[in-house]
Amino acid sequence: MTEKAHLDHGLTLRPASLADVNAVAKLTYEVAKMEGDASFVMTAEELANAWRNEGFLVERDVFVVETQEGRVVGSEEFYNENGHCKLIADGCVHPEFRGLGIGTSLLEKMEVRAQAEMELAKPNTRVVIQSMINTRNEAGDPLLRAMGYSPIRYFWRMEIKLQEAPAAVTFPTGLELRPFIKDEHAVAVWQADNEVFRDHWGSHEFTYEKWSQKFDNPNFDPTLWMVVWDGDQIAGFSQNRFRMGSGWVGTIGVRRPWRKMGLGIALLRHSFGEFYKRGTTTIGLGVDASNPTGATRLYQRAGMVVASEHLTYEKELRPGREVEE
Repeated sequence: MTEKAHLDHGLTLRPASLADVNAVAKLTYEVAKMEGDASFVMTAEELANAWRNEGFLVERDVFVVETQEGRVVGSEEFYNENGHCKLIADGCVHPEFRGLGIGTSLLEKMEVRAQAEMELAKPNTRVVIQSMINTRNEAGDPLLRAMGYSPIRYFWRMEIKLQEAPAAVTFPTGLELRPFIKDEHAVAVWQADNEVFRDHWGSHEFTYEKWSQKFDNPNFDPTLWMVVWDGDQIAGFSQNRFRMGSGWVGTIGVRRPWRKMGLGIALLRHSFGEFYKRGTTTIGLGVDASNPTGATRLYQRAGMVVASEHLTYEKELRPGREVEE
């Protein structure tokens, strides 16, 4: 299969280069904005940083479709999420150019790329490729289903728009919020992060090298990381940053021994307060709509509402045991 079988005349599909990063970021933002939520989109600087990650080759892992005038109207990125077994196709097509074979052509490129990546997976492991779309993208569902994908999981972006400064937070007795010092605390937070999300759908443990890539994010700010300690043990954390002009609660979690003490909502409200002090009144986060720890209820109790809904689709490329097993 090639793009010539699908692409409308006047469109060209080609491997991307780092020089395309601004055009891809612009396209992604425009598409997300038209679908009602551009707050989660990477800036060009963030995207360039992701494309420079070890093991990612832009010329191999990113494809774009452009018009005769050189305008990028479709793009797709390939990521190895976990052990060459969980693969991600992340892309979009400009609404004005849908129905011209762009999405089909790009997804076929991703499948060819995935077949090559699958050769690196451990024998007898199950290999899947996933893709996520905004549920407002009416063209995405029939396209993915036609390509053999099935919907498997909903995710929400939730947000709060503060009207006034949040009340001061009191943490549970015996627990202490301390400044995050990267060189001293990073390993402990990484270990706690892996532990907290061990029972979450689709999660897997990150190596320190992979996890610490978040420090390379242009918006990383250690003063926005909230880490609560019980003596020399981390009880919970909220890894925050600015994103697209708003506050973003990137990862928030409480370790099992300290759950049901009110620590989660205290961390969340304290994060709100820190953003408010810095002049930011809109704060968001992403969450699995079927989160097993009741996080969605906690966020709603803190005053957050669902701003947008996304749906993950999956296609099995090879049956077998789950890589985590």
